[in-house]
Amino acid sequence: MKVDVFTLKKQYEVIKDEIKGSIEKVMQSGGFIIGEDVKLFEKEFAAYCSVKHGAGVNSGTDALFLACLACGIGKGDEVIVMPYTYIATVLAISMAGATPVFVDIDEKTYNVDVSKIEKAITKKTKAILPVHLYGHPADMDPLMEIAKRHNLKVIEDCAQAHGALYKNKKVGSFGDVACFSFYPTKNLGAFGDAGMILTNSEDIKERLLLLRDYGRKDRYEHILKGYNSRLDTLQAAILRVKLKHLDKWNDIRRQNAALYTKLFKEKKADMILPYESSYVRHVYHLYVVRIKNRKGVMEGLAEKGVRTLIHYPIPIHLQEAYRDLSYKKGDFPISEKCCEEILTLPMYPELPAKDIKYVVDILTNLL
Repeated sequence: MKVDVFTLKKQYEVIKDEIKGSIEKVMQSGGFIIGEDVKLFEKEFAAYCSVKHGAGVNSGTDALFLACLACGIGKGDEVIVMPYTYIATVLAISMAGATPVFVDIDEKTYNVDVSKIEKAITKKTKAILPVHLYGHPADMDPLMEIAKRHNLKVIEDCAQAHGALYKNKKVGSFGDVACFSFYPTKNLGAFGDAGMILTNSEDIKERLLLLRDYGRKDRYEHILKGYNSRLDTLQAAILRVKLKHLDKWNDIRRQNAALYTKLFKEKKADMILPYESSYVRHVYHLYVVRIKNRKGVMEGLAEKGVRTLIHYPIPIHLQEAYRDLSYKKGDFPISEKCCEEILTLPMYPELPAKDIKYVVDILTNLL
């Protein structure tokens, strides 16, 4: 038996006629750059998240980078972020010329430990960048209170949390800006790179629209030094189709996660299972467990046809790319511990229950 950690083929089979129709309309229109579907998807996705404005860009990484610029973050500024995340979150801060300042994570949710943020604030701090990791929302109410008290911007990284709820509000509706990736494997994924920035600020929206398109006000009138970071019209058309299915897919992810958890508990498996706070709706972009002897378990699973991944094996403060920040092993012990134990199991909406049971049986026997 073979169980992949993720597959896109099954999803495409279900919606391929809708997708082909949307692509054909774009091809017939010829509007390939900031076409009608881009404008419509910006409105539809912003409305889905209960936010006023959306600006489509070419990737989640650029969404974070341009969001930093639009919030006035640059050289000499500091941005508070956690070290347990994909490197793009932190690279965006560096790309803007600012310095990332790390705060350790909460061991249950894997999100930033809000109780440690205030101690990291200095005169140079300009923003807090929370990540809604694995689809579990960060604890936004106390985080927003800290930001307000210290006059800091908040940039939400929602790349793994499309449709997740914090106290019945969608993630992406709390900060000054929110950034989404539509990388193909995301809960809402394009057929290539794509991203979106959401904001309720008219001024930030206008600045983002300039930044993503060469800083131009008119075809050959440029009022700031911008970038070429536009959401492709074909990708927007595809995402418009898939957005209609997102809530259903998230519901199925939650059902799959519940089945995993139920079976592991029945078998009294010696592992730490995913946690869901009482005030959130987790969308399980990933289903991650923590185990001992991870290498041996992964090898045993692979021998039985089960593919797994590690998100993430090295915390950012120990990455070679960030050696210049002079952090050392032991500075963020919870992040480091999780990096050594975390294991990502197969998770996608079309994952059959029999495959989940197979994974649980094999994994439990390896512990």
